Amino acid sequence: MSRESALSRASRYFEAGDFQSDLAHLVTYRSESQNTAPEARMECRRYLEKAMLPRLRALGFDCEIIDNPDPTGGPLLIGERREGEALPTILTYGHGDAVLGQEGRWREGLEPWVLVEEGDRLYGRGTADNKGQHLINIAALEAVLAERGHLGFNTRVVIEMSEEVGSVGLADVFRAYRDRLAADVLIASDGPRLQPDVPTMFMGSRGGTTFDLVVETHEGAHHSGNWGGLLSDPAMILAHALACITDVRGQIKVPEWRPDSLTENVRMALRDLPVAGGQGPAVNPDWGEEDLTPAERVFGWNSFTVLAMVSGVPEAPVNAISGWASATCQLRYVVGTDPEDVVPALRRHLDAHGFESVEIRCHERGFFAATRLDPDHPWAQFVGESIRRTSGALHVLPNLAGSLPNDSFTDILEVPTIWVPHSYRGCSQHAPNEHVLKSVCHDALRVMAGVFWDLGEQGGPLA
Repeated sequence: MSRESALSRASRYFEAGDFQSDLAHLVTYRSESQNTAPEARMECRRYLEKAMLPRLRALGFDCEIIDNPDPTGGPLLIGERREGEALPTILTYGHGDAVLGQEGRWREGLEPWVLVEEGDRLYGRGTADNKGQHLINIAALEAVLAERGHLGFNTRVVIEMSEEVGSVGLADVFRAYRDRLAADVLIASDGPRLQPDVPTMFMGSRGGTTFDLVVETHEGAHHSGNWGGLLSDPAMILAHALACITDVRGQIKVPEWRPDSLTENVRMALRDLPVAGGQGPAVNPDWGEEDLTPAERVFGWNSFTVLAMVSGVPEAPVNAISGWASATCQLRYVVGTDPEDVVPALRRHLDAHGFESVEIRCHERGFFAATRLDPDHPWAQFVGESIRRTSGALHVLPNLAGSLPNDSFTDILEVPTIWVPHSYRGCSQHAPNEHVLKSVCHDALRVMAGVFWDLGEQGGPLA
């Protein structure tokens, strides 16, 4: 009975093909939370009832499936495995829902709901986001329990089925079940590693707000020859409105969207962190805030993105001036940005530049606030040292560039949050051809088995 034997047990689980077969089973659940059809809603519940509940109960968890208080959201599972009153309590989390499968858009030989192995890659919807990630953590708990006979700490778990629609209802559930979810720390997994061969740890995430900018100038579309020069062109107006939000290299020009939280301490934490490579797309060094490093731009600053824009009928354009134009836009923001003032600040900025006719329509789905934990926090130090002991190296981020429901953990449950991602940036999550790397999954199983072993042996940083 030793740390190394627990890591070896986690390795054997992978090497015997059990991880791959278990993940293949999870992928078969078409748990699309963005799909509002009744059968999709039932599939989300089936994932909890058939895939998660038996496995967690076999691990010693008392579990309950809870209906989402928000009718647009899917169910949630909460569970607890208790070993002793004096022991630390760890909360872990995962989401079993996935984005739309996008059938027909995957390349030949691949489909979303069947796991396909090609070299180091395992393809399938949800492999990276997030079925593979919480499977790794559950399997690591199983390895430690099998080796030691007990964990050495209490464990609570939340698995939700609405993360891909903004974790609707999660905050309400946390408020209602706060006592049952109380813990000393959250240790969970989502998002990508900075580089596939080096583990990453982050302690928060950027927030996100999405909205449409819409210009409507006249009723219907009218012949561009007869009416050109007489009717306003909404696409041109919208293009100029977008151009006043950032400059030509994407530097934000809305004053309230420029955060004041990129302190020297944060810059020190981000120094020398890699953002290029890792089998992802090439980074453009000339995009974003000119005075910042690439790492500071993506982890320490705000970014504005046009997700989609349209005017007229792009697939069948005609010689007519459209009466409308629309752009779906998003601001990803860090701590130091007032989330309640994001849209009002944009309204003031557009009006000041003469774009009173541009309407801002906020999306109804929930979005996450920005959070950040100091890298010097005792729990961050404890988990970080455990990971280094297993892997020899670690990238530490104050916050993820993407968004997670981390604010529900920090603001409602008031726990420090440690995220150890098991994917990589080129995984094509949210797109066709989503996949995980077998090498990362194998390493992650050992990393998490090491974290859970050390926690049971040392009791955490507060022991």
